[in-house]
Amino acid sequence: MSMVCGPLAPFRPGTPVLPLLSPLPPFSLLPLLSPLSHVTGVTAVAGSLSVAGRRVCRMETSIEGVVGDPAGPGAPVDPPVPAGTAASAATATPGADEGAAASVGTATGVAAVTDVAAVNPVVEPAAPAARPVAIPPASLSPSRAGDFMQCPLLYRFRVIDRLPEKPSEAATRGTLVHAVLERLFDAPAAERTPPRAKALVPGQWDRLRETRPEVVELFADDPEGERLARWLAEAERLVERWFTLEDPSRLEPAERELFVETELESGLRLRGIIDRVDVAPTGEVRIVDYKTGKAPRPEYSESALFQMKFYALVVWRLKKVVPRRLQLVYLGSGDVLTYDPVVADLERVERKLLALWDAIRRATETGEWRPRPTKLCGWCDHQAHCPEFGGTPPPYPLPVVAAGPGGSGQG
Repeated sequence: MSMVCGPLAPFRPGTPVLPLLSPLPPFSLLPLLSPLSHVTGVTAVAGSLSVAGRRVCRMETSIEGVVGDPAGPGAPVDPPVPAGTAASAATATPGADEGAAASVGTATGVAAVTDVAAVNPVVEPAAPAARPVAIPPASLSPSRAGDFMQCPLLYRFRVIDRLPEKPSEAATRGTLVHAVLERLFDAPAAERTPPRAKALVPGQWDRLRETRPEVVELFADDPEGERLARWLAEAERLVERWFTLEDPSRLEPAERELFVETELESGLRLRGIIDRVDVAPTGEVRIVDYKTGKAPRPEYSESALFQMKFYALVVWRLKKVVPRRLQLVYLGSGDVLTYDPVVADLERVERKLLALWDAIRRATETGEWRPRPTKLCGWCDHQAHCPEFGGTPPPYPLPVVAAGPGGSGQG
């Protein structure tokens, strides 16, 4: 196994993409920079945003801001709930639209109304927004595993309580850059140029505002659009820097924004979204993840690679092939961190995840989710609910099993 941090040389042209779900070719070692240009489908994907088993765009999982991964038992990961959406998601009626208000009278069997009622309709007070229905955790993703390791109470707020979180400029920029890099590969290889990529930024920003209206609030106090213009320019600089690290004209990714899921023998479900998967003609798999932040210092590289080893474990359990290379592309600093895993690495990650899941299960049953203060608390949206900041967590929404000696549940 080896780990390298630094710029990479361009890759040689790839070969045609293999069919999805076909067996991987026999595993063999490739030269360090051999072309890894297509995959044999870990999971078939198609479609649009935020649906399990489909391509999704998601924010980065870092201190730049954490995205809510799509929620629910059938979705990739358990997210925070965007502000204002909990009640509508729980009460929406199929086919309902703004025209439904016109049919209120006849829908309740009222054929006509008096003139007084027509002129002075009775306005019922709005019902308070319902809290999202709490369900015990059923799966683990890199983001949520990282949450629990960082702070168990943060995990509870995001997965159990599903408290709303405000979007951040840095995290939203990460989402935008990811979308641009994904869409660029729709173009023919010769047209994957810096100008073409930068030209995608405005359109992808418009699309992001349509699919996630809450991001508009980021620039609500910017009537002249000056801050938005600087923000978009920084996104363009990040996209442009990518071309100094990789040559997209010489890459043919098999999968982009790929949702993967597997169930371990213990019953634990692992799931996540891989930014890019490349596979060489002989079957070697490379997993690539884009980061819009800066590369960590060497002493923190192991933490940075946890997400990648998580994905490697999922691929290994699904396809019985250890990925040849894990690659983190840091657009903020212009660095590439690579790691070549071996089976022992993935077995260690699996043991760690099983121990982590046991701790999550115990906390879920007892209601004991203890805060873990760190410097990252400054980025947390939930200080008002955190005892470390004088706050009180919301009432625990799941049944509590009495804790063992010395423990006590939270209510």
